[in-house]
Amino acid sequence: MPKKKKPSKRRILPLTPQRNQHKTSSIKVIIKRASFITLGAILMAIGIELFLVPNQILDGGIVGISIILSYLSGWKLGFFIFLLNIPFFFLGYKQIGKTFALSTLLGITVLSIATFLLHSFPRFTDDLLLATVFGGITLGIGVGIVIRNGGSLDGTEILAILFNKNSPFSVGEIIMFFNFFIFILAGFVFEWDRAMYSAMAYFIAFKTIDIVIQGIDESKSAWIYEEIGKAIIDRLGRGVTYLNGEGAYTGSDKKVIFCVITRLEEAKLKSIVEDIDATAFLAVGSIAEVRGGRFKKTAIH
Repeated sequence: MPKKKKPSKRRILPLTPQRNQHKTSSIKVIIKRASFITLGAILMAIGIELFLVPNQILDGGIVGISIILSYLSGWKLGFFIFLLNIPFFFLGYKQIGKTFALSTLLGITVLSIATFLLHSFPRFTDDLLLATVFGGITLGIGVGIVIRNGGSLDGTEILAILFNKNSPFSVGEIIMFFNFFIFILAGFVFEWDRAMYSAMAYFIAFKTIDIVIQGIDESKSAWIYEEIGKAIIDRLGRGVTYLNGEGAYTGSDKKVIFCVITRLEEAKLKSIVEDIDATAFLAVGSIAEVRGGRFKKTAIH
């Protein structure tokens, strides 16, 4: 009788090292993101407490309202910044996702604490023009760093994204209207020249943010070579369009995904693409205007 062949013993390689490597990589990414968000929040606090507030110059958004309330009540600015931004933490969680919400919570917490600590420091300058320019630049760099790393330091844009669902106005237009009324209010509370300096500081900060995050408008267009459209719809709440493409070098068919997002959603989109395929081709560019179509945000799962 022929001898039975002994079953070959297959060597199973342990998966632990790969998992540990992935876990270590994730921890490094989290630490890096948290460090940059902390740095950005501190820079914003410096711009507010050492340039703008001592000269009665405002920022826009929730921070601007907080400055006015702090001036009228005598309470610490950091208290109002944290309190007024709490609702937007939950809105950010619902509209954009958990990572964005936690990043925003970290940024707002650091910002609030930093304004407490810097409040007793002497102002850098008494010159209103210098305070406006350098305060706006410092603030803009801080906010830009935080947005670029997936967070936010002011709930205005989150609120604008929410209102954008049921209004004919764009996110940028809603933010502009909101800040217009804040600066008008600043004219009554302080002096009208302070309101004009505040508008100038906000404009400088806004343009500085654009430079830091490499964008001109709050809307971004994204072209992605991989089939991840469903993930974008489910996890980001944005509609996508599939286009048929062909690789010029290989001649192979490719499916191209096109979608339009806001600048607060850019970091989330990159995270989604990286989770599914870290090697996927992703191109993000600025667009001047968005009209029609399905740009309105839907609920995310």
